[in-house]
This record gives sequence, C-alpha cells and structure tokens, in this order.
Amino acid sequence: MTVVYRRATVDDAPAVAALLAHPEVFGSLMQMPYESVAFWRKRLEGQAEQMDRLHLLAVDDDQVVGSAGIFPQGWSPRTRHVAGLGMSVRPSHQRRGIGAELLRRLLDWSDNWAGYLRLELDVYTDNLAAISLYEKHGFVNEGRMRMHALRSGAYVDSYRMARLHPRPPQHFSLEEAR
Repeated sequence: MTVVYRRATVDDAPAVAALLAHPEVFGSLMQMPYESVAFWRKRLEGQAEQMDRLHLLAVDDDQVVGSAGIFPQGWSPRTRHVAGLGMSVRPSHQRRGIGAELLRRLLDWSDNWAGYLRLELDVYTDNLAAISLYEKHGFVNEGRMRMHALRSGAYVDSYRMARLHPRPPQHFSLEEAR
C-alpha cells in the first residue's frame, strides 16, 4: 500500500462524494449522507481560493481512501484563532495509520503555517477509535453534548473535543539571533 497525501481539488468531487456516501463512513460524520457530486464540486471550488483552510486526501492506487480538513470556525475577529477539524477514512483502510497521518499533516499545517490556536471537533461518544486517535494527538474531551445529532433515526450524544496549540507562536527576532 502506497498512500499519497495531497490537497483536494475540484476534480476530486466524485471521489469525495463516493467516500462520504459510504454507509460505514457517513454514519460516523456530522454531515448529511448522499451529498451530490455537484455539492462537493461547489464546496471544493470555494476551498481552492481560500488560504485559511486545508482539505487533504489520502489516495491509494488512484482511489480516495481518506479525507480530512481544517476550516475556520470563527466569523468574528475575536474567534479567528479557532478552526474546526473533520476527517474520515474508508473502512477497508482503517487501522492502517492513514487517519493518524492525515491528522499529523493537518496539525503541522495548523501549528506551523496557519497559526490557529484552538482546533475543535465533535465526535460521537461511541466512536472509540476516533476518540483514541484524537487523544493521542492532544485533543481533550471538553464535554458531552446530549442528543446532539440525529443518526439513523435516533438522537445520539457526542463529545466536543479541542486541542490548544502546544507551542503558540512567539516573537523571534532575527537580529537578536545573530
């Protein structure tokens, strides 16, 4: 298995729509199932011009097997340091390190290039594998949201998890370094 990690493009809309429509994938997401290719094309077009977000794909043998992204949460200048995170991996490729690598790359981008201080995500309380992965990467459970989302005809709980930048950027003077 040789997985390539790259930024999503508009041409990936059919593959992203197929991945996120997989019954074992959309049941773990907070998004609606069966979004159209046109929906994803429009979303990916919008992302292409925006530098404050990153949508990465994991591609194995020309098949999109993972999708993960960071996107701004704050619309106010007071919360522009906050971003959301979402990810999914095709069931056939789970537990192979793909989710961990997608997350590692997103965190590197966020910490070292985008300057986000706080990353947030929601995860269903029964998604133990995802919770474990997020905890390994510094996310902390900040609370249970009861009956937070409708999933398969039932209201289910989720956790709000967040990670603060482990080394917030500080001022570095090149003159003082000499």
